[in-house]
Amino acid sequence: MSYFCHQVSITSEAWSKIIQHSEDPFQSIRTPIENLGGKFCIVFFTTGRFDVLAITEFPDSVTPADLSIAFAQGGAVASIQTTPLLTPAEAIEAHAHSATPFQASYPRRHAFAAVAGS
Repeated sequence: MSYFCHQVSITSEAWSKIIQHSEDPFQSIRTPIENLGGKFCIVFFTTGRFDVLAITEFPDSVTPADLSIAFAQGGAVASIQTTPLLTPAEAIEAHAHSATPFQASYPRRHAFAAVAGS
């Protein structure tokens, strides 16, 4: 399973629906998540730049691009930032693979200085 952090801004129309029908205030973002086989782990309203912070779990086959498309089709999301989350073991493995020594050579550049009075 894959985990994601979603920072979501909701449209003013979606806020109106939330205020009028507060049985499930997260329905506008729950539907695209569940349609892709995902589920909420935890979800909060926020007071910052975004309206909602959600941690979700999805089958490994779901990509951030799939999520962006699903949220855009619902019409309730004004903007979303999705970040894949890694377990400690996944982070260590990813770091170990990226720790392969890399050597680059750059052409030498000659520095010239102007001397006053020359």
